[in-house]
Amino acid sequence: MKLIRYGNPGEEKPGILIDGKRFDVSDIIEDYDTAFFGSDGITDLQDKIDAHSLKEVDADVRWGVPMARPGKIVCIGLNYADHAAESGMDAPEEPVIFFKATSSMVGPYDDVIIPKGSEKTDWEVELGVVIGKKASYVTEAEAMNHVAGYVLHNDVSERAFQIERGGQWVKGKSCDTFAPVGPWIATPDEISDVNNLNLWLKINGKKLQDGTSADLIFKIPHIIHYLSQFMTLEPGDIISTGTPAGVGLGLNPPTFLKPGDVMELGIDGLGSSKQHVKAYSGQ
Repeated sequence: MKLIRYGNPGEEKPGILIDGKRFDVSDIIEDYDTAFFGSDGITDLQDKIDAHSLKEVDADVRWGVPMARPGKIVCIGLNYADHAAESGMDAPEEPVIFFKATSSMVGPYDDVIIPKGSEKTDWEVELGVVIGKKASYVTEAEAMNHVAGYVLHNDVSERAFQIERGGQWVKGKSCDTFAPVGPWIATPDEISDVNNLNLWLKINGKKLQDGTSADLIFKIPHIIHYLSQFMTLEPGDIISTGTPAGVGLGLNPPTFLKPGDVMELGIDGLGSSKQHVKAYSGQ
């Protein structure tokens, strides 16, 4: 299945995507949240859908983040050798872990706002893994049994905040609107080979990232196993697995987002998203 949410910010309802059309399932389930993923909700939803007549969602209704706000977004840094090289860093011997605030999440077609004081806002197309079953001290062999699905994520980053201000990367990753997610969560049966997916990103129509999940340094089973040694992964949590080369920081000269830019990105089987970049307008 392809799980979607729709509606105005803060008022999203759950739905599913069938043959390119969105259908409401809010009379069947409450939301795509921790309780849903942790109770084998996907199987239960599939069974109930077969017995319901679904209402189609109007085409002009906003696409929301395809899950309720999760407990955490765990990101893996420098997980493609070409991206590590363009960042001037060695490929890591163990996964590089950082967190991204869940308050940064927005829908796949919502605007991205350059934060106050930013001069180095950047882009990163990433494959997200959605946890479906609590994972603590799991083996690599068990790891994929804990996956509910996969999702497209733009890990928007402010490089000066991230790298030049000292401390941890999280403050360059967590600004409002810095996590466009979606348009849908694809359950594992929708993805023929998660280890061979094309990831791409364009800025103003020019393709700057064009990679494949086959080049992940640390594969998904190892990432889940590794993280579960240090924290409990809970249903609905997102693991963002890293980005291939082609980010603004790695260009010559380095190039960063400015108001009026348009980001378009996609992953095989996970659709595409599009964000317009706007300036911060607060005080």
